[in-house]
Amino acid sequence: MSKKTVAVIGGGPAGMMAAISAAKAGHAVTLFEQNEKLGKKLFLTGKGRCNITNSAEIADFFLNIPRNSKFLYSALYGFTNADLLAYFDAHGLATKEERGGRVFPESDKSSDVIKALEAGLKEQGVIIRLRTHVDALTKPDKKFSLTAGGKSEKFDNVIIATGGVSYPSTGSDGKFFENVRAMGHTTTDFEPSLVSLKTEDTSERPTGLTLKNVGAEFYNDGRKVYSDFGELLFTHWGISGPVALSASAYYKNGGFKDAFVLLDLKPALDETKLENRILREIGENPNKDFSNLMRTLLPSSLVPHFMDRISFPPETKGNAITVENRREIVSLLKHYRLNIVGKRSMAEAIITRGGVSVKEVNPSTMESKKIPGLYFAGEMIDVDALTGGFNLQIAFSTGYLAGQLL
Repeated sequence: MSKKTVAVIGGGPAGMMAAISAAKAGHAVTLFEQNEKLGKKLFLTGKGRCNITNSAEIADFFLNIPRNSKFLYSALYGFTNADLLAYFDAHGLATKEERGGRVFPESDKSSDVIKALEAGLKEQGVIIRLRTHVDALTKPDKKFSLTAGGKSEKFDNVIIATGGVSYPSTGSDGKFFENVRAMGHTTTDFEPSLVSLKTEDTSERPTGLTLKNVGAEFYNDGRKVYSDFGELLFTHWGISGPVALSASAYYKNGGFKDAFVLLDLKPALDETKLENRILREIGENPNKDFSNLMRTLLPSSLVPHFMDRISFPPETKGNAITVENRREIVSLLKHYRLNIVGKRSMAEAIITRGGVSVKEVNPSTMESKKIPGLYFAGEMIDVDALTGGFNLQIAFSTGYLAGQLL
């Protein structure tokens, strides 16, 4: 393969890996980043801890990609989670695995992930241009013309990895999509994804409460769209946490129709065992108000919210609870409904749903089907996944494949 001049636009995870991959293949690579440092959005991910990838088998990754999963077959199998962890290990980053196969740096510092990527860029001799905004990209002839800082430069190949439109404060503002469309590409509608869900307002919302182990079934327009088990957080506006964030990928703004979630607040107990547990509590405390008895079954801040839904008075004594009352309690504990009315804004979304149409990108190479020599990586493409490290793996895998310039 002859040596080519390659411009990579965007210094996030996809861009950095694309630059490393292209340089390792023997090309002269220049990485353009408009911020003062690389990986600004990566620095914020996972609350600063950076969920690098997931330890799941690659075949299982596709189960966590709601749309266009087949498009990623070559990318994910071409640069796997094992390949990614081998790269980080070789560049001094120790990792650890947590619940659900989530992989984090052992230090819990996203800055260490960025340092390992910067080490690879330096090792491969990539020229890094920080504080350099790419104003325009065209292809007037066989080479690309890239204008940055008032200066035009020529490149044989260009890899665009400028991100989606979420977290605009990090530079991921979606403005480069305008240039991409001007070059003849189409983009699908943008939606916030992996974002908190808004629920119907209630007077007793248990704001700040985190349920560590909860079952959840999400519905829209009469059908179940997603189910999960894990952590859920109650917020001022609704629900958040990994379970809610992943569920948001299955809802579209403007498409909420009789949307709700049914929470199983006691997933470890079936209905029979749960009723027996309630009977035992009543037997031990027959003269206690029911609202106080519920504090043995639920977090205190959730009890008032729960009691609002019971058909009998909260001060009902335990020994006055009827069979019908018990069944009502069990049903509510196992099918606790919250009506969903929308998603929070793009500014709060972890990732973007939407981007360059996968119909216009070669899945085997990440090259544009419209413009030879132009490649896309990461959130530029209309692919997104659930929480758990899957999205960052997609960024690294598509970046690596794009950098191969196949």
